[in-house]
Amino acid sequence: MRLGVLGGTFDPPHVGHLILAEEGRTRLQLEKVLFVPAGDPWRKAGQEVTPAEHRLAMVRLLLASDPYFEVSTLEVERQGPSYTVDTLESLHQQYGPELELYFILGEDALHDLPNWREPARIISLAWLAVAPRPVERGTATPDLEDAVPGRSERIVPLPMPTVDISSTSLRERARAGLSLRYLVPLAVEEYIRRHGLYGAV
Repeated sequence: MRLGVLGGTFDPPHVGHLILAEEGRTRLQLEKVLFVPAGDPWRKAGQEVTPAEHRLAMVRLLLASDPYFEVSTLEVERQGPSYTVDTLESLHQQYGPELELYFILGEDALHDLPNWREPARIISLAWLAVAPRPVERGTATPDLEDAVPGRSERIVPLPMPTVDISSTSLRERARAGLSLRYLVPLAVEEYIRRHGLYGAV
């Protein structure tokens, strides 16, 4: 089985996530893509993050109409910080030895990989399907290979259309009372308004 994994805070989830997942599914010939909302996103320690129950509910609404996309509650149900390596380990245990995992991430996240828990183990458990994303100037790519030997051999480029949408900008729009329509599915926008998330009214 070829399975894609798209993790994140999803605060909120948006159409950019759907486009990225669909590009991964079709270009890599994946049977399905798992969306894995972080329960306790350790890389955002000290930042305000919407409770997991709301983020999980929004992801379910985002994926409601696509049979190839599925939400995983692995990280939401796990106690403590959400580590990618633990999630990939759990998926291998769940699906068995025939599983081939593709971890979908942006180029910005790839450059942060050496700071993650057990990056060498991550690349042994999954291919890295990397979509182009802005990377801070001055990032030293050779240092990344030194920090995680073999990383470059596990990368699969994942071209995708340029979609300038971020969860940060959507939270700002909601606080300003601006429309989120066509940036998130209508059901997600209605959920945000109904629960007053991000100061939306």
